[in-house]
Amino acid sequence: MEGVQKRFGATVALAGVTLTARGGEVLGLVGENGAGKSTLMKILAGVHHPDEGACFLEGKRYAPETPLEARRAGVAMIHQELALAPDLTVAENIVLGVEPGRGVLMDWRKTSELATRALATVGLSHLDPKGLARDLSPAEKQLVEIGRAVVVGCSVLVFDEPTSSLTQDDIARLFVLIEDLKKQGHAIIYISHFLEEVRALCDRIVILRDGKSVAEGATKEFTDEQIVAKMVGRDVDDLYPRSSRKIGELLLELDGISGRVKPTRASLQLHRGEVVGIAGLIGAGRTELLRALFGLDEVVSGKIKIAHHSGSASPRERWKQGVGFVSEDRKTEGLALDLSIAENMTLTKLTAFVSPAKLTREAQHWIEQLKIKCASPLQPVIALSGGNQQKVAIARLLAHDVDVLLLDEPTRGVDIGAKAIVYQLIDDLACRGKAVLVVSSYLPELLGICDRIAVMSRGTLGAAHPIETTSAHALMLEATGKSG
Repeated sequence: MEGVQKRFGATVALAGVTLTARGGEVLGLVGENGAGKSTLMKILAGVHHPDEGACFLEGKRYAPETPLEARRAGVAMIHQELALAPDLTVAENIVLGVEPGRGVLMDWRKTSELATRALATVGLSHLDPKGLARDLSPAEKQLVEIGRAVVVGCSVLVFDEPTSSLTQDDIARLFVLIEDLKKQGHAIIYISHFLEEVRALCDRIVILRDGKSVAEGATKEFTDEQIVAKMVGRDVDDLYPRSSRKIGELLLELDGISGRVKPTRASLQLHRGEVVGIAGLIGAGRTELLRALFGLDEVVSGKIKIAHHSGSASPRERWKQGVGFVSEDRKTEGLALDLSIAENMTLTKLTAFVSPAKLTREAQHWIEQLKIKCASPLQPVIALSGGNQQKVAIARLLAHDVDVLLLDEPTRGVDIGAKAIVYQLIDDLACRGKAVLVVSSYLPELLGICDRIAVMSRGTLGAAHPIETTSAHALMLEATGKSG
């Protein structure tokens, strides 16, 4: 891709980007949300057309009009939001758009052969090609998409945030598959916000910022700090800041609480000036624990004490008691997408604002504090990038001035620059005497920002460990029930 430019109205998405991907290598494409990564790859995959610049595939001019044309030319994009037709069979999905035929009729024998070969390629030989795609797990859906690309003969594969909804075991299997595809001579372009994934998989990296390529080279030539600095345009001395924190009074105490299904048993103490993390596998009950604390799910036994308040309470009462919650599902539960940034930030205390001007001033303050990229406080939240949407959800807690913050996967789906801001914010809150309880599936994050970490396994919350006495390995062993 040479000198690729793309505008959407007055917005410059790409300002002359050049990128080369070679067969038999994995190229990492990194940058903040809005840097131009997805736009560049959508041009490669035939979704968008460049305003200027040229693309070449195997030395020949390449200008696909549609994604189907790109796929037939040998380019496939595995999107973060998977694109299988749920009511078609696995086999039908694999040949979708390139269906083998006998005249005007579908060649079902050939379809079955292609599906069987595709499934074997990605290690899913046990799947029934006649089964419906809707019945597959997220990992299986992703692998079926990869198998579809390979069996059609694609030589260039783009992976866009492929691990966002996978378990650790699924991620390990995906990495093995990508290495196999690399050895077969495919050109792999890998987009991820997780630098350890980029470092583990990618031979070279290209860093985008504000629609431009700002650095390129062998992955081993860059430190994590250098990559982040190039992405955000400034030096980031420490991704996980840790100021001197003064542990204060006990604000939250759980004593053997259990819900209808999960948690089965959880005890924990959280003090002012403290950040406590909850680690564990997907489905262990971490989200259910936070929902029970906030009054969204029923507590059937045990005791909850928040400052001088005891017992269960509704979410409205929890807000009044100084407790705020950020859901991991920001699009469905965390935000009112069609409302403005200002309205979302102040939803829990709208009655405090007697005029739209006062509401707008309050929102503008938090926009500046959290460096939210937007046109104005009146812009609908749905128009923001994922990282900026997450900042709006967190800003609501800050605007309400809560003392206890319950954060469920607060950096999921956001870029490194936004993560750095969230980490700094959590550190600042702890220094100001707030108490923060963080659920995260990303162990380096928990080890970087927390004072103590407790592990939830099969609904039961273990004792909290000081970070000085634990490690990612020990936490994972406990999460899988293998410790001791």
